[in-house]
Amino acid sequence: MRMMSRLILILITLLAGAEGGGCAGKAKPIFPTPNPPIVWPEPPEPMRIRYIGQLATSTELKRPVVGLEALGGAIFGKKSAHAMLTPFAVCTDGDDRIFVADSNAQVVHVFDLTTRRYAQWTPKKPQRFSQPVGVAYDPGLKRLYVSDSIGATVHIFNATNGKHLGHTLPNLFSRPTGIFFDRRSKRLLVTDTTAHNVTVCAPNGDPITRFGRRGDLMGEFNFPTSVTVDSNGLVYVCDALNFRIQQFTPDYKPIRPIGLKGDMPGYFGQPKAVACDSQNHLYVVDAQFEAVQIFSAIGQLLLNFGEEGHRPGQFWLPTGIFIDRRDRIIVADGYNRRIQLFQYIPEATPQP
Repeated sequence: MRMMSRLILILITLLAGAEGGGCAGKAKPIFPTPNPPIVWPEPPEPMRIRYIGQLATSTELKRPVVGLEALGGAIFGKKSAHAMLTPFAVCTDGDDRIFVADSNAQVVHVFDLTTRRYAQWTPKKPQRFSQPVGVAYDPGLKRLYVSDSIGATVHIFNATNGKHLGHTLPNLFSRPTGIFFDRRSKRLLVTDTTAHNVTVCAPNGDPITRFGRRGDLMGEFNFPTSVTVDSNGLVYVCDALNFRIQQFTPDYKPIRPIGLKGDMPGYFGQPKAVACDSQNHLYVVDAQFEAVQIFSAIGQLLLNFGEEGHRPGQFWLPTGIFIDRRDRIIVADGYNRRIQLFQYIPEATPQP
């Protein structure tokens, strides 16, 4: 009887808190503002990159727990946190949902910064991910594409409800890795690493064309790993073992290489992934340097940020990068088992 009375008292208290909108329902900031701020370059130079925060587990969404859910936690204990094992690639839905391909956990983590909810997506049975390493979002059809390098396919999900819709045609890819959805052309671009090319697909996954072959000349690749498209339609491919980024026209004709093999700023040691911001700057993740380098569209090095380590703004074998429409830079910090978020600060426009 004493235990039953205690449970009833807990229930009444929790339900009253939920109905009254008490302290239990107040959400804490997901990303507390660092003090002092973490920025690049260092003062007194004008700030261009600002550290926002990180996500490593589902609990870092800091979702308030009230009512019956809180009652369940009081009786049965709190739910365990869902952690990332090897976050490899990342993208968003254009708003506040972040999708993370976790290669070794064989899932896609979904972090919703608005609702503070967390989910995991996998293909429907009997299919399973073998090694998901790339994610891309189609805002028109509201679909999420996930490349599975070992499974040699790209899976398609309804991004509204997480339902698995199917995958691309058999034998279309050898080892698909980096993927990007080009909103201008409504095409999905996929780097096929061991085929040494980029496959261009329709939104339903059907192939349209391919470009590239193995080699070190312009327009040729040596194990490409990532692709992105800027707002002008220029295509950038991370040509990993040629230690360069290649820039292409919107119809996939080569324009110029960016970078060379080396250990100085502006050179590459182990380039992994590429992304572009709203001003068409090119960002390159380098897993050997544990850093992100930023270039102009003609290949001039502008800035780099990050270093080896585990603290905010440091990396340990980063493998993926995505920049959303608000110029938030999200880096898959693989061996630190987290994603880190940064903000690009555009240069102020001179007043007339």
